[in-house]
Amino acid sequence: MSRLIGYVANRADRMRDALYQERAVLRQETAPAGASGWGIGFYAGDEVLHKKRPTRAGELVDWQSIAGGVRSDCAVLHLRQPTVGDFRAENAHPFRMRSWLFAHEGTIGHFDAMRANLAEMIPDFLRRNIRGQTDSEYLFHTILALLHDAGQLDNPDLNEAQALPTISAAVTLVERLAAEVGSADNSLSFILTNGRSMYALRHGTPMTYVERQGLHDPPDDYTGPPTGSTQLRYAMLVSGIEEVPVDYQTLPERGVAIIDRRLNVSVHEL
Repeated sequence: MSRLIGYVANRADRMRDALYQERAVLRQETAPAGASGWGIGFYAGDEVLHKKRPTRAGELVDWQSIAGGVRSDCAVLHLRQPTVGDFRAENAHPFRMRSWLFAHEGTIGHFDAMRANLAEMIPDFLRRNIRGQTDSEYLFHTILALLHDAGQLDNPDLNEAQALPTISAAVTLVERLAAEVGSADNSLSFILTNGRSMYALRHGTPMTYVERQGLHDPPDDYTGPPTGSTQLRYAMLVSGIEEVPVDYQTLPERGVAIIDRRLNVSVHEL
């Protein structure tokens, strides 16, 4: 199976501990058969970094180990089960462009038949950043193109009034082009972030989120914070949970969860 995780916190030093605390939901995954792999994208100061690795069928994917050496207050993690494109670094999520990270769980039906039409909608300077073959990377650059058209591509303080129309327009465009080539079965669930705010769309694949204050269930090797330090707060988005715990909230279909830098979570319908 595939998995999509978004994490935003008030501290950069506790992501591994937060992932451990959510381990009942983020249990070790078994890598799917075929050309699969995991990726993590994160922010370290002004840098947008990522690391990606292929997996063998049946290999255990441990999110706490993957994030063990990462210090970041904003990250996107992804386990891929490919439907379009083989596994290579260029096809692995999350994708990166300037300050943006993006990961997608789902498939655009008959994508090869609409690829050229979608590419025409993307300005040259963005299209040159597309390295792989996936529908996901084209979806990402479609959103970036619409942000560019609205003059918001490099706005670090993008707000919901600016972001939601762009996300809605991207979904409408992709659905229209897919319908023109005979596809009515599209799943566009994704997480998008510029490191300051995070946007998660449920479109097909279920998406849930949780808001936490404090570490109530730390790992055995947990080292407590210095006296007087700020208590950890975080919000985490997770796709594809089969049994949703009572403290998690489920996004409605075609709903968008927005996490701002104050860690406020708001939910909007497209």
